[in-house]
Amino acid sequence: MCRANHRRRLSGNERLCGDEVTTELADEVYMEQALLLAQQAYSCDEVPVGAVVVVDGSIVGEGWNRPVSSCDPTAHAELVALRDAALRLGNYRLSNATLYVTIEPCTMCAGALVHARVKRLVYGAKEPKSGAVDSNCHALQGTHLNHRVLVSAGVLDSRCAQLMSSFFAMRRQQKKEITRKNKY
Repeated sequence: MCRANHRRRLSGNERLCGDEVTTELADEVYMEQALLLAQQAYSCDEVPVGAVVVVDGSIVGEGWNRPVSSCDPTAHAELVALRDAALRLGNYRLSNATLYVTIEPCTMCAGALVHARVKRLVYGAKEPKSGAVDSNCHALQGTHLNHRVLVSAGVLDSRCAQLMSSFFAMRRQQKKEITRKNKY
């Protein structure tokens, strides 16, 4: 399995000790849940992005992309998960929360992280076209912002990217089949 350059699996001799190893393993566990939610989006013919919000080791919010099925341009996985967490916790401020999302957030979602005061963002694959955290506008680094979000990137990135690639390959194939049918 291809791993991000700084990520590795524990060998049988290593024990779970130290914050870095514990955090890395927890990040992978929660990203696995986000990938399951991304699969849910895929099965609904939505762009396969999944997200979970974690506070004190518990998942308090979940979401997957739903803009098409809900006719809501703001129904990105991150926003759905943040809304779910805020409702469950009874507070729109999620200051001790970590958001795990399979793909680098867009500008809208990055702004929501700041407004919700999310402590940490963990994402899988970069999004070269609309990613606003590292790929393009670096939306979380503005000196004008009144809140800083810690960012960890590349968690299970190859699996997250593969799911997106698979989805868009399927979409291209569907378009070819429709074009072929319309010719006859």
